[in-house]
Amino acid sequence: MGSMKIGVCSWSLQVTSIPELVSFVSRLEIRSVQIACGDPHHASWNEGDRMPEAALASGLELTGAMLGFPGEDYTTPATIKATGGFGDPSTRPERLERLAWALERTLALGLRDLMLHAGFIPEPGDSARGPFLNTLGKAASMATAKGVTLAFETGQESADLLRLTLDELKCPNVKINFDPANMLLYDMGDPIRAVGILGPDIRSVHVKDAFAPKNPKEWGTEVPLGKGAVGIPRFISALKAAGYSGPLCIEREVGDQASRFSDIRDGALLLKSLA
Repeated sequence: MGSMKIGVCSWSLQVTSIPELVSFVSRLEIRSVQIACGDPHHASWNEGDRMPEAALASGLELTGAMLGFPGEDYTTPATIKATGGFGDPSTRPERLERLAWALERTLALGLRDLMLHAGFIPEPGDSARGPFLNTLGKAASMATAKGVTLAFETGQESADLLRLTLDELKCPNVKINFDPANMLLYDMGDPIRAVGILGPDIRSVHVKDAFAPKNPKEWGTEVPLGKGAVGIPRFISALKAAGYSGPLCIEREVGDQASRFSDIRDGALLLKSLA
């Protein structure tokens, strides 16, 4: 795998405390973790405001922080389009406040990378595009002031639209958290092709697998690594070809805690076999 370290997304393990996270990660025999910020209303930690202190003392290798906004509804593609990221103009002020909080937490964790879903990006020609990009610009400026890089997660838009948007924003600290399964779950194209389009701006990676939906109004199906349509060996090869050398954080968002742990463990073994 070269310099690409294998890690895990903390929320995938459904843990609520740093000691619990350490226990699971130790059993996985990996050290790298992308950690949930722990908004009081989303993926909260028992440690509360003391979470960063506990995480820094834990011995874990933290690779970045992840922010989820309160009120995001992933029940269907339609509900997350209405509630995700900065899509709804009425929630933008409060979500920029949440972002400000998350930037401080990112620094408290000793990190310089914050991942989040930007929301469904309007297409060129859509009257909503200008205000949406202005909001992303504000978010980028806030992060710049703190020395933090924002990485917007793939999924809700095609790679071509995301490429165009990054080029329009012209914000050096706005990058991509690449999730190949999300491309399929949202039915937004071939993730391998997307790596070629977005490669220079891929800052971090969620490794997940899935099948595209049969009905465009429904979700695709998330499955364990190696069992879906991503083509994990091809995906890893594409990342290498694009020059990516950061962490590979396994994400699993289906099943109970025990089944998730088992799937993540098997996924880690798969990734190690591709080294």
